[in-house]
Amino acid sequence: MSSHQTRPASRKRDTGPPSTGPGEKDVLAGFLDYLRDAVAAKAEGVPRERAFAPGVPSGTNLLGLVRHLTHVERHWLLGHQVTDWRATFHPTPGDTPESVLAAYRATVTEANAEIATWTDLAAPGPRPPKRGARPPSRRWTLTHLIEETARHAGHADILRELVDGATGR
Repeated sequence: MSSHQTRPASRKRDTGPPSTGPGEKDVLAGFLDYLRDAVAAKAEGVPRERAFAPGVPSGTNLLGLVRHLTHVERHWLLGHQVTDWRATFHPTPGDTPESVLAAYRATVTEANAEIATWTDLAAPGPRPPKRGARPPSRRWTLTHLIEETARHAGHADILRELVDGATGR
């Protein structure tokens, strides 16, 4: 940073990677929780009209990302069917910032309870089967959830900065 540039007042110090247990499942679940917390934090405290407002021409909005990730978790970790992935990005008439975040947190709690029962990461994951195809492994499922959540955490970082200038985790 040059001497004439200053940091925004709303910039928070980023948190480092999580501490996890020594096992593979501990590491994967720990990083997933770390990213889940980052996504939820980005959507907290944003007024409804700003939280659901499209931040970019594609229509992506902060709480739409949280709604989508709720459906992703339910599908991949709890075995729920999703018929319209695009619709998961858009609020329903009754959605509020509080209800969307509460649904996400409740889903995460349920998903973590499922993950806690896993003793074999090579076993098939709980995703609903596709036309007789075997679901991917639990290892693949956790890795995919980390990738999906990280991608949308990055989107949420940008959208939150556009809303009120807040940066950092």
